[in-house]
Amino acid sequence: MAEPCRILIGDDHKHARQAMRMIIEQDPFFELVGEAQDGYEVVRLAAELMPDMVLMDINMPGLSGLEATRMIKEAHPSIKIVMVTVSDDASDLFEALKKGAQGYLLKNLNPSIWLTYLRSIVADEAPMPKEIASRILHEFTPSPTKTPASTNLTSREQEILTHVAKGLSNREIAAACTISEYTVKNHLKNIMQKLHLHNRVQLARFAVEQGWVSQRFQGDSDEK
Repeated sequence: MAEPCRILIGDDHKHARQAMRMIIEQDPFFELVGEAQDGYEVVRLAAELMPDMVLMDINMPGLSGLEATRMIKEAHPSIKIVMVTVSDDASDLFEALKKGAQGYLLKNLNPSIWLTYLRSIVADEAPMPKEIASRILHEFTPSPTKTPASTNLTSREQEILTHVAKGLSNREIAAACTISEYTVKNHLKNIMQKLHLHNRVQLARFAVEQGWVSQRFQGDSDEK
C-alpha cells in the first residue's frame, strides 16, 4: 500500500501504549491515529477513525480485548487486528484468532521483530504458527454435511486451503502448488471474500470441518 498503515492502539497501561507508540514511530510506513484505554473506547475509536490496524491488548477493563475484537470485526471486517500480550497463553490467543484477529505479538519482543511482523500482516503474508494449525486439527472435526459455501470454491482454492490448514506460508504454498506467491495471495483474498472469513485460522478451521485435511496429516502433527 502506498499510503501509511494507520494504527489504533488499545491498552489500559500508559507505559505499554508509550512503548508501542515508540516502536511504530520508528517506521514511516506506520502512522498512529489514536489510543484507547479500554475495550469500549477501542470499539468507539475504531468506528470513528477507521484505522487499517488495531494493536489490541487482550486484558483490558470493562470490555476485554477478545470481545472488542469480535465487535470490531463484525462491524468493520476490513480492519486488521493484532493482539498484544505479555504472555503466550495459547487459550486466549487461539480464541482471539477464532474471533477474527490477524495475529499476535508478545510485548517483550524486539522492536525490529514487531515492525517486520506488522508489515507481513499488512501484506497478508504472515503464516499461521504450526502449533496453532495442530490445535485446529485436534479441536475441530469434519462436518457430516458440507456447507453450501464450499461449492463456491474451485479445486485450486480447496487445495490452497488444505495447505493453509497445515500451517504453510505463502511461499511454501506457492512451491507446493507450482504457482507464484502473488497468485497464492490473490487466491487467499478471493477465498476470504467468498467465505466471509478474516484470517488463516478461520480458513484452516473451515478446511478441517469440510474434511479436506487428511487424517494422515492429523496423525503426523501428533508426532511433532
